[in-house]
Amino acid sequence: MKRRQFLARSASLFALTAQPGKVFAQSFAASLPAQITDLGATELSLAIRMKLLSCEEVMAAYLKHIHRYNPTYNAIVALQEDDLLLEAARTADQELAQHIYHGWMHGMPHAIKDLEAVKGLPVSYGSPLFEDYIAEADDPLPASIRRAGAIFIGKTNTPEFGLGSQSYNPVYGSTGSAWNPDLTAGGSSGGAASGLGTHMLPVADGSDMMGSLRNPGAFNNVIGFRPSAGLMGSGNAFTRDLATVGPMGRNTRDTVRLLNTIMPKPGLDAPQALWSAAENVAAPARLRFKDLKLAWLGDFDGYLAMESGVLPLCESALSKVSDAGATIEKVTPRFDMADLWDCWLTLRNLSRVGMREWYEDPEKRPLLKPELQWEIEQSYTLSAEDISRAKATRSRWYTELQRLFEAYDFILLPSAQVFPFDKNVHWPTTVGGRTMDTYHRWMEVVIPGSIPGLPVANLPAGFDSQRRPMGIQVMGPYGDDAKVLGFAAAYEGITDFLAQRPVLVERS
Repeated sequence: MKRRQFLARSASLFALTAQPGKVFAQSFAASLPAQITDLGATELSLAIRMKLLSCEEVMAAYLKHIHRYNPTYNAIVALQEDDLLLEAARTADQELAQHIYHGWMHGMPHAIKDLEAVKGLPVSYGSPLFEDYIAEADDPLPASIRRAGAIFIGKTNTPEFGLGSQSYNPVYGSTGSAWNPDLTAGGSSGGAASGLGTHMLPVADGSDMMGSLRNPGAFNNVIGFRPSAGLMGSGNAFTRDLATVGPMGRNTRDTVRLLNTIMPKPGLDAPQALWSAAENVAAPARLRFKDLKLAWLGDFDGYLAMESGVLPLCESALSKVSDAGATIEKVTPRFDMADLWDCWLTLRNLSRVGMREWYEDPEKRPLLKPELQWEIEQSYTLSAEDISRAKATRSRWYTELQRLFEAYDFILLPSAQVFPFDKNVHWPTTVGGRTMDTYHRWMEVVIPGSIPGLPVANLPAGFDSQRRPMGIQVMGPYGDDAKVLGFAAAYEGITDFLAQRPVLVERS
């Protein structure tokens, strides 16, 4: 059964849950695919809850799949011993038999991005400074996933301290795209996205400062969602407005379920927009395209360097949205985008102040990747005037976006400026014939959403002639997370990109 047929079938079966019983169980069981790992996370959850699949057989199926393909893709790192994981799955089955149910992820295998601490598991942050460190407690995100019943099987790979959209590090090596393991999976949530795309994980968590949920989502043909700044309650004084954790999924429904699992209740001092967002993301309504007006920013009228083929592929995908009734207009913001880049450099480099102690330690500095050393060095050069100017630029950009949102429902951009590239290349030095003057200039397309902290989803846009995937960023107004996810659900309904599967490679 093709994925679209299965989803349609399971959707109709979900409608029957008002009349639970033997008929529903038989119908749902008949709809299950031959391979357990091909089940979406929502369907897998229901199959476990109804005891159509045991947690032990689910774990065994995933471990078999991981052992077969992970040596090639290197998506999952610090994988725990089979015996321990199978024993945990048997315990989950015993709990179900005693009517103990922890939540929708009960007994499901899950791997946490290696920038988050999970009690008893290694947490390296991709750095040799922490190569042998074992976490003593759960960070908030994995704690919420643990409460939902998941079994932690290991971690997902990430670049050193999450820097750069290429998931390589000296601890675990490089991660390959689900569509070609010789090409990068992107980053910093590269292991998460590759694990999803190869079906080594049912659902995945990630984080995003400079496209770390969006670039890997595009490079692996999965969904990555960056929530409104503050919704996840993550970050610190320097990065709160730039970085956030967020969910990834094989489809919109799974992405929404994980978002609701990891999303904390907004604090008493949270803006009203965050309370509204938290209330509405539980079940976002699918939008009607004929009611929408969209702004397509493309490459900012030639400002951004783009690899040949990226823009035409994205515009071809958008034609499906236009055919469905939406109005799409090419728009150039009334803004000097070079100012926005300068703003980004200042704010990002400011976030490295807390890492100076490593840089100033003569024994630790050589263990830091050159790109991180450079960013820390830049933090020393920042003046109060630089910081004030960056904040003023951010405010002006937010005002310009608000002007655009008065005329358009959503703002759209490519998710990346290049297709997945050789995973042995740390970062592209040229794009579209232009030299990149920093290690992250080739990722500039993601900062329009990061700087103001808007909700942004990566949605698949298809493949080029080499079957390299690409994605589209869909940005909504601050706090309108449910609206962006509603767009994602509607987009999924008129495209078949998520139904396409890579031919997985098994190497000895």
